[in-house]
Amino acid sequence: MIVTRQWLQEYIDISKISTQSLCKALNSIGLEVDSTQRTLIPNNVVVGYIEACEKHPDADKLNICQVNIGNKTEQIVCGAKNVQKGQYVAVATVGAILGEDFKIKKAKLRGVESNGMICSSTEIGLPKLFDGIMELDNSIGELIIGKELNEYSLINDEIIEIELTANRGDCLSINGVARELSTYFNIALNNIEVIVNTNNKGIGQFFEINYEMNCESNLIYKAASIKNFKLDLLHNLRASTIEQLKSTDIQTASAYATHSSGVLINVYSKAIATEQKENLFTLSIAKDEDGFDTVSGKMLLSTVGIDAGNINNNCDEIIIEASYTNPEKLAQRVFDKKKKTGDIYYKASRGSEPNLESGIDAIITLLSQNGASIYNGSKNFINEIAPETININNKQLNAIIGQNIAPSKVSQILTSLGFFVKQDGQNTINVTIPTFRHDIKNIADVTEEIVRMIGIDKIKSKPLELKEFNNNNETSRKINLKNNLRFKAITNGFFETLTYVFTNKELLTKYKFPTVIKKKDILNPIVNELNTFRTTMALNFANAVSHNVKQGYKSIGLFEIGTIFDKNRNETKTLGFVFSGELESESIANKAKPISIDFFGFCQKISSVIGEFELEMIKEVKNTFIHPYQSATIIQNGKEIGTIYKIHPNTASDFDISNDTYMAEIDIDLLNDDIIIATNISKFQSSKRDLSIIAPKDLEYKKIKKAINSLKIDEIKQFNLVDIYNDEKLGENESLTIKFILQSETKTFEESDINEIMDKVLNKLEKDLQIGLR
Repeated sequence: MIVTRQWLQEYIDISKISTQSLCKALNSIGLEVDSTQRTLIPNNVVVGYIEACEKHPDADKLNICQVNIGNKTEQIVCGAKNVQKGQYVAVATVGAILGEDFKIKKAKLRGVESNGMICSSTEIGLPKLFDGIMELDNSIGELIIGKELNEYSLINDEIIEIELTANRGDCLSINGVARELSTYFNIALNNIEVIVNTNNKGIGQFFEINYEMNCESNLIYKAASIKNFKLDLLHNLRASTIEQLKSTDIQTASAYATHSSGVLINVYSKAIATEQKENLFTLSIAKDEDGFDTVSGKMLLSTVGIDAGNINNNCDEIIIEASYTNPEKLAQRVFDKKKKTGDIYYKASRGSEPNLESGIDAIITLLSQNGASIYNGSKNFINEIAPETININNKQLNAIIGQNIAPSKVSQILTSLGFFVKQDGQNTINVTIPTFRHDIKNIADVTEEIVRMIGIDKIKSKPLELKEFNNNNETSRKINLKNNLRFKAITNGFFETLTYVFTNKELLTKYKFPTVIKKKDILNPIVNELNTFRTTMALNFANAVSHNVKQGYKSIGLFEIGTIFDKNRNETKTLGFVFSGELESESIANKAKPISIDFFGFCQKISSVIGEFELEMIKEVKNTFIHPYQSATIIQNGKEIGTIYKIHPNTASDFDISNDTYMAEIDIDLLNDDIIIATNISKFQSSKRDLSIIAPKDLEYKKIKKAINSLKIDEIKQFNLVDIYNDEKLGENESLTIKFILQSETKTFEESDINEIMDKVLNKLEKDLQIGLR
């Protein structure tokens, strides 16, 4: 966004404020100054008047001019096509220095003496205008022949370029920036004089609008005659400064008015409107097939807020349009429809000025000052914009700022920024947001406005106050659990993988896994091989192992934290493991003959990740993917949390992988992640005792374990089944050896103490299960 001091001066009196202070203020209120530049015309460049102009006798492209420079008349040879008698021009007199190694001297051109140079705008450091010399007019101030041009403040200006964030569309105009400075410096905005040169004709005499009621844009139309319109020098120079100098004066004026007021201004030639009957022309406003508001005459002329049409260069009568479209709706629709946009969309999508009257006043004043005449009346199509309101708690606002700001100061700042403030209780104010502030949504945004205008450097710093709270909640607990599981899995030789939540329905059916019911399944799969939601990780793991085997890997350990589904597409967060092939790499320690993973080794790895667990035999294996005799349910804290198994040899053959492939799938939500509470460790020596008992082969060990645990003997710290023995003499029975670890908190066990505990165990087993010593 480019502004100049003199342009800003039209909206706010900054004559007593230095440019340095202006830049500091702009930076303070969040309008970051990117660069500044001073335009100063060199000394000895004066206002000249061409009293005579004739062709050079020996050069067709040269003219000999007699130029009055105040104290005398100089003869100057000029090669510009547009030079002519009666012009006021910029004259660099002899001795003027226009640049490095560019000093004006007396010279002879094709034998004719020349004392000075008639200059173009760029030759004296001004923005580029059209080809040829620069013709002066009174828009820069009263022209006094011989007066130095660097004494005309309007064209010896200071240019400030501001880097705006995308949410500050309200500052994409001179008016918007002045509005911000008005609040910061507490200076009232100027009352802009509206000048209208009417032609005593009504707009309805030749022009009408067909407006469809479903259109959303706000529009105002005026009409003007521009037969005698010629844009003056000052406005052309400013338009060039902001890179908006167009091919026609009316287009340049339109861009100038938009930059000044912030209102989107567009112009159409009367000739491209539809002629209904003699001297009555019509424009039609309607929605196109994508939902955008369009303006049409004999053809599509423009899309409101998206693209502006081009005006006919030879037109004498024009239709002026001021428009506003909700920026959020416009941007969303452009994104959804992938609409190609023009230059006007930049301002429209960030939020143009919704006060269309101010834009109309700006353009008709500019036209009236430069020879155009305005038709009476206008065509208005305005949908009332309901301003948003926010209730602000003063205590909460001060807590965000970190400093107490008096409610009166808050009200004063917000009111000067265009907000409407109403006290709504002792500590609450009701803030109505101005319609031009599209970026204000909540209390944080309002707080930012307060801080901007007070100045962040004026907010007193405070020592950092740290308060420790228990921030654990269900979400953080799950995140910590997953991270902990990842760390342990990697430590135990597993690599994390990530696979699709989709799989092949035919494979699920083949191996008798459940499938998602048809009405809840995928309608349009990304590929046929991934045509359903997975109800197990097994197939994904099998494919992953197969790919790794083909790459030459002999030891493959993978894990994944992902989602599986039941037949009704209910989700379960699952931790899956697979280990296939050799337990370790070849090395000198294993004489290059590493052993393969087995069921017990795989269980140990899983236990190192999820903690201790027990296994129960799966009584009925319902699919053909897993080994019927090497599979079990994982039990932790008395709950079934998953399954662990070896894959069936036929499955291994199908996927061309090792028979020694083991998998586990565990429901993460059922895992034990309770905080471990430290307990005292006994300082007395522990004792070990083996107990061999005879039990029926069909008696499950878990019943024996349950019976022993029911005794609740604190001195039994641990007991494990360590041996199973069978022979012919035992018949339908078998010998089970259980190792006990006993320890007291108060003394060292003697033999009598150990025997007493063992007797209790035997009595319990005999009573409940009818089993005893071998």
